Amino acid sequence: MSGKLFADRTLHCSFCAKPESEVDKMIAGPGVYICDGCVRLCESILAQRQESKEKPEIPVSESMTDEQILELLPRIASVSAQVDGSLQNWVDRLRERGVSWARIGEALGVARQSAWEKFSGQE
Repeated sequence: MSGKLFADRTLHCSFCAKPESEVDKMIAGPGVYICDGCVRLCESILAQRQESKEKPEIPVSESMTDEQILELLPRIASVSAQVDGSLQNWVDRLRERGVSWARIGEALGVARQSAWEKFSGQE
């Protein structure tokens, strides 16, 4: 990832990708954040009795222009960098506790070597 993504420490909603400066409140979870607007949307969805078991669609409208989608890409990339950074912190905590690369790799569904290469900071 580019240094620009990691240099931007602004929190972004993991659902709508809005930066914290564009929302009233941001709620943190382990590696994710949700804004007050998305919480309200979730509440209204949960309030409706959905009998359908259909897989929910990603809320990207076919009516969005290419420019609107292009404007959204940097926000999505920032959310991705935010999640990657949080994952790195959790792995670092496990390593500080002496958890092996094999166990970390297993938890992530990758080989020990792959986990080490991605998270050790060594080449």
